[in-house]
Amino acid sequence: MNSKQNRGRTAYHAGVAAEDSVAQHYMRSGLPVLARRWRGLSGEIDLVVQDGDGLVFIEVKKSRSHAQAATMLSQRQLQRIYGAGTEFLDTQPKGQLTDIRFDLACVDSTGAISIIENLSMMA
Repeated sequence: MNSKQNRGRTAYHAGVAAEDSVAQHYMRSGLPVLARRWRGLSGEIDLVVQDGDGLVFIEVKKSRSHAQAATMLSQRQLQRIYGAGTEFLDTQPKGQLTDIRFDLACVDSTGAISIIENLSMMA
C-alpha cells in the first residue's frame, strides 16, 4: 500500500470515528440516530437524528481545528446535502411537511465537538 492509500485509509477511519462521536453526542442529548451515511440520488447525509416530531440532518467535518473544519463545507456540498435531505423526507410519514434543520458538526484533532445549528445556504 502506498502513502496516498495510507492517508486515504487513515482519513476514512478518522471520519468514521468523528461520525461515531457526533452520533453519541446527539444521543446523549436525547436525540436518537435514525440513519448513518444515508445515501440518496443527490448525495449522502452523514447522520439523521430525530428531534421530537422533526429531523436533524448532520454533516460531520473533522480537521485540526473547529474553524478549519467549518471551512471544509462547500456551497456545492451543502446543496447536495439539502437535496439528499429532501429525498429522505419522502421516506417520512409527514413527507415534505416534516420540521427539519441542517447542522454542521465540527470535530477537532482532540475529538472536541462544536455544532453549528440550522445551516442555511451560504451566499
